[in-house]
Amino acid sequence: MTPFFSIIILYWQSDQYLPACLEALQSQIFRDFEVILLDNGSDVPPDENRLSQHANLRLQLIHSDTNLGFAGGNNFAARSAKGDYLVLLNGDAFPKPNWLAQVHKAIQASPAHFFASRLIQADQTDLLDGEWNVVHASGLAWRKNHNQPVEKSLSKPREVLSACAAAAIYPREAFEAVGGFDEDFFAYIEDIDLDMRLQLAGYRCLYLPDAVVLHVGSGSTGSRSDFAVYYGHRNLVWAFVKNMPGILFYLLLPAHIFYNLLYLLAAPFMPAGNALIKGKKDALLGLKPILQKRRLVQSSRKISIWRFARLLDWNPFSPLAKLAHSEKVQVHHD
Repeated sequence: MTPFFSIIILYWQSDQYLPACLEALQSQIFRDFEVILLDNGSDVPPDENRLSQHANLRLQLIHSDTNLGFAGGNNFAARSAKGDYLVLLNGDAFPKPNWLAQVHKAIQASPAHFFASRLIQADQTDLLDGEWNVVHASGLAWRKNHNQPVEKSLSKPREVLSACAAAAIYPREAFEAVGGFDEDFFAYIEDIDLDMRLQLAGYRCLYLPDAVVLHVGSGSTGSRSDFAVYYGHRNLVWAFVKNMPGILFYLLLPAHIFYNLLYLLAAPFMPAGNALIKGKKDALLGLKPILQKRRLVQSSRKISIWRFARLLDWNPFSPLAKLAHSEKVQVHHD
């Protein structure tokens, strides 16, 4: 039978977390799902004897000889999915038992949406890991209420721009309609790029505070590693250039340049500053194909510029606060 959900988990250097992740899925109240586990070119593949301990999960193990990144890996795994909805779940994320039940309930009320989960830090359950991805008008991005007390989280669903892909849910037909993840992004900000394209194509995102997932975060790459900083800062530029629609692009480009220059000025005093500088340089060197993609994305836009604008954060002080605490900011799902 065709499952309702296809849960995709990428496995790369994350053996210590996988058992708890699968245990959490085994405890789900809503049972109509399959699990697709991709060995994403990991040095040590998943222990198949350990996987066999979860025989009551409809689990399919697939392999890639090389690391396809988060973007390419999810696209590769999605081609094996049979469910109506794709569920992206990090290997270091542990859903509460009613997680899928809450998502399924929301789908019945809002079928033409994709969904964001409430992420709580696995090792400090009184702190949020984030609620959704905030995209500022300048093109900078961060997780809403990261490192804030759980009490600060919303209690009711809310329409937002982007779902953190550590635990995000997409209609499979919507994911396929916009071409899935942009594999040139490789990792970091690829969820924001995908979600901006989905919004432009007419799909809306709903944050579900009752769909709760515990998340370790940075389980495989490190929160402020050179890898994370390089791809995060390169891809922020690409996501802005590719997706900011119409006149908003030209109105907001000076602010985007301004804040990127601030980051470059601050880079010598920041962790992984050299990686940040290289990320911005490579973003500029790679702009030609991004501009070509922009034309395709914008030519198929189905929503008004102003509806998109309402989803952005327009607080002029937000980017400065994030820059001041940049060593603590995580702009993506890892």
